[in-house]
Amino acid sequence: MNWMACELHTHTFHSDGSQSLEELAAGAKALGFDCIALTDHNTMSGLWNKQTVENQTGISIIQGMEWTTFFGHMVTLGVKDYIDWRPVGPGDIHAGLTRVHEQGAIAGMAHPFRTGSPMCTGCFWEFEIDDWSDLDYIEVWSTTFAPLKNNNARAFRLWTDKLNEGFRIAATSGRDWHRQEQTDEPLSVTYLLMEDHEGSITDKAVAALSAGRASVTLGPRLDLRVTSGGELYGIGDAIPRETTPDHMIELQAAADFEARKEHWELPEQIFALRFQSNLGMVSELPFAAGSKGCNLTLSREGLRWVRAELWGTIRGIRTMIAFTNPIYFD
Repeated sequence: MNWMACELHTHTFHSDGSQSLEELAAGAKALGFDCIALTDHNTMSGLWNKQTVENQTGISIIQGMEWTTFFGHMVTLGVKDYIDWRPVGPGDIHAGLTRVHEQGAIAGMAHPFRTGSPMCTGCFWEFEIDDWSDLDYIEVWSTTFAPLKNNNARAFRLWTDKLNEGFRIAATSGRDWHRQEQTDEPLSVTYLLMEDHEGSITDKAVAALSAGRASVTLGPRLDLRVTSGGELYGIGDAIPRETTPDHMIELQAAADFEARKEHWELPEQIFALRFQSNLGMVSELPFAAGSKGCNLTLSREGLRWVRAELWGTIRGIRTMIAFTNPIYFD
């Protein structure tokens, strides 16, 4: 398994962006990304020279499309053929999700609480979801300096609510990158833990996100593991009950402050590492850059899921800096 730094929401001039795929990939490389997903609105034509751009820049490109409607935007990853958005209305989003899944692809809500019409047609999610297990992920951090945006806070709460209801939905970030322009605002990164074997980057990314192997950050990459019954489990794993006859587990969180370190900046400080769960926050521990991590032993009774969050100060504002996707409990 290898962690790869990904930007999962981008556009070129094949939809409403003002950059070519070559410019997009070169910009991503300059920012220390390993791969990007091209998710133009209702078109896949921008992928025509994907292989050439990958060879020229060294950036891996995930095949995708932003399924863009009047009732919501949905980022799809792994689609092989164009999927028409027009037959789907606000009450039958599951028909669209079915067509995505029939191609072996996955779908996620894009910026679900961003201002909609007339500012951004369809950006605010209005589709009625009858079965949340049909949805693969939610883009909970959108655009730059994401944790400060109120619409992202709402998306993050929605994700947490669905985890509490028992749905195993992943969470990602997405810049919604349309043009090559300089910004001094912090950029979020979605790290995907991908299998190290032969196969396309698209297939590996789809497999990683389907399994919930994702960690999101403005800076250091945050990791979480659980030891239960002598076995070690990672982000996205589900821990069987029979592995913990004494009901006790050990949480182990660590942060890699070397990951893309030249592309972000945090003041020297003592961070707060929070273990969040369906039972609320189970612990908050001080965490220093360069430390080996934090361990916590507790009972698994009542736990459905647990994730790690790194809190601290960035640009003079105290906020969440990073979070992992959950580890689950059967």
